[in-house]
Formats: sequence, C-alpha cells, structure tokens
Amino acid sequence: MPEGLKVFGGRSNPSLTKKICEYLGIEGGGITCKRFSDGEIYVKINENVRGVDVFLVQSTHPPGDNLFELLLMIDAAKRASAERITAVIPYFGYARQDKKDEPRVPISAKLVADLLEVAGADRILTCDLHAEQIQGFFDVPVDHLYALPAFLEYAEGMELSNVTVVSPDAGRVKRAWGFAKRMGGLPIAIVDKRRPAPNQSYVTNIVGNVVGRNALIVDDIIDTGGTILGAVEALKSAGVLDVYCFCTHPILSGNAKENIDSSEIIKFITTDTIPVQWDSPKLMVLSVSKLLGEAIKRIHNRESVSSLFV
Repeated sequence: MPEGLKVFGGRSNPSLTKKICEYLGIEGGGITCKRFSDGEIYVKINENVRGVDVFLVQSTHPPGDNLFELLLMIDAAKRASAERITAVIPYFGYARQDKKDEPRVPISAKLVADLLEVAGADRILTCDLHAEQIQGFFDVPVDHLYALPAFLEYAEGMELSNVTVVSPDAGRVKRAWGFAKRMGGLPIAIVDKRRPAPNQSYVTNIVGNVVGRNALIVDDIIDTGGTILGAVEALKSAGVLDVYCFCTHPILSGNAKENIDSSEIIKFITTDTIPVQWDSPKLMVLSVSKLLGEAIKRIHNRESVSSLFV
C-alpha cells in the first residue's frame, strides 16, 4: 500500500473510483457529498489529510453540479492542509468550447481550468482531452493520458481482416493514425464532415479506400451520435463491410443510445470515464481504472508517467 496517499471520489463516477482503489490496493478515502434541502452541495472529508498526497476522482460531465462538487472537494482538501491535491478528471467537461469561434461567446475550457486552479488543484490528471491544447490553459502540471491501450488490446482480440481505421472528421486524424500505426500499420480513411451548428453535422466525402473492408471508427466523445451515425451511413454506402466504433467518453445524450442500437454498428466499444446506463448487445465497456491507477501511483512516487502516454 502506498504511504501517504489517499484517493477520494465524488458522486459522478463511484464505480471507477472503487476500481482505481482496488488497483492501488487501498481503501477509498471517506468523504461525504450530499445536498442540503435547498439543493446546495455539501462536501466533507471524513478523515485527516494533513500532509497527505490527495487524489480527487471526479468526471465533469453534465450536470454542472459534477464540476462544482469537484471544486468543493478541492477546496475542502486545501483547507484541511493536504500536501498536494491532484484532480483526477477522467472526462474533462467543457473541452469542446476551447476557442472563441464566434462573437460574444466564452472560452469555457479556459474558465474551467482557472476555476480548478483557484480552488487549489496542484496537478491535473485527465484522459483523452477533446483538444490537446487545453493543457496550455493551466499553469499547473497536466498529465494527459489516452485510452488507446485498452482499445488496442480489445481490437487485437477481434481478429478482423481487411481493416481500415476511420477518423470521423478531420480533427481526429492524429488519433486514428496513432491507432492504425499501433495495429501494425493499417490504412486509414477520413470522413469529410461539415458542422453548420452545434450538435449538427453532415458528411460530404470519404477520403481513402474503404470498399470491401471492415471499418474501425475511432473518436474521443460521442454526444448525440449524429457525427458517428452519419459516418456509418456514408461508409456503408461507400461499400464498407462491418463497422465498429471506439469512443472514449460516452456522453450519449438525447436519443443517441436508441439511434446507435438501430444503426448498422456491429459493436460500440467505450470506456467507463462516464457511467453508462444502457443495456445493449452492441455495448462493450472497457475500464480505464488500471491506466489511471498506475498514473496515480507513479505521480505519488515521483516516477515518470511518460510510458503511459501512448
């Protein structure tokens, strides 16, 4: 058991916190997170953390209370004299609002970064940021991990032939290329997508040979599912055989689950950065607990985490 290390989890993803603690061989720290009758959030750390290396696990997917609860957890640990506070954020919310792309809009990802630092976070540990430049929004160290190792292990076990790795849009090309490279140099294809408004998109073209091949679509976030479903329809029309989807963060808002269930996707492979309440034969949930647990252990021991940056 690591000395001087304690892991606390908020209410956004208690099952992932439990798995991380099991990997580390420790008991989860005692913490109370609840609501007052008026709806305000109450947080209390129930054990001594003075001089302790504290890791706070909380994904910040909607509702916004998940983010605010994390801020309160950080503040509580700071005021309890923790030696160092690391915010472990498996899913970093508001990451898609990372630039001022039209007049009179906020850069929400930068605001979230500022809030975390002001609250007292000394370090950030996160997974598959939607935009890697968000690391530069922080003035504290950011360890940015990728779910790729879990996906690679599963994909290799599928034993498919004639495979093309597909990027669902131009922004995900680097991720698709990395996946294809580590799968033995598979070819890649790119879905040329246009987004006229938030949560709306349409496909204009497919770049790359996909005829008579199996497609592995690799994405970081699936929200409404519009992008991925449009890509699936375009790929099938272009002559793809079977389509499999790999997604790190399953937000799955609106009718996304029903639409994916009724689509031609053979398997929807995702992770537990966000809890998934969905009973479907198409669903496969892989855990990032080992990845995050190993990173926590190395950060605590002042060891390099570079080998985890696949």
